[in-house]
Amino acid sequence: MGVRSLMAASGALMLSFLAFTPLSRGAEPQVYVIEINKLAFGSAPAGLHVNDIIEWRNSDIFRHTATADDGSFDIDLLPGAKGQTVLKRPGVIDYTCRFHPGMKGRLVVGP
Repeated sequence: MGVRSLMAASGALMLSFLAFTPLSRGAEPQVYVIEINKLAFGSAPAGLHVNDIIEWRNSDIFRHTATADDGSFDIDLLPGAKGQTVLKRPGVIDYTCRFHPGMKGRLVVGP
């Protein structure tokens, strides 16, 4: 096999490798804050991905939870407290407060 043939073959191999390698969106997970106040969850952030971190901040005078309907997290927050959860899988995660079932939210997590 000649030098040009080897170069062409290695180039084709590299292109096929790149075609099947997922693109990285960045080296570090992002941290997003959802504030709880006046018996309501703040807006869920857009553009969430697996391994991103949600920081829950209870700015209310009542105790609250951020409890995933699928059981993937259950953060109990006294007034003034903070807690975090790492998003482990893509998909839609609905959540509520166990103490105030009218408080609801939804996270949409991409890969």
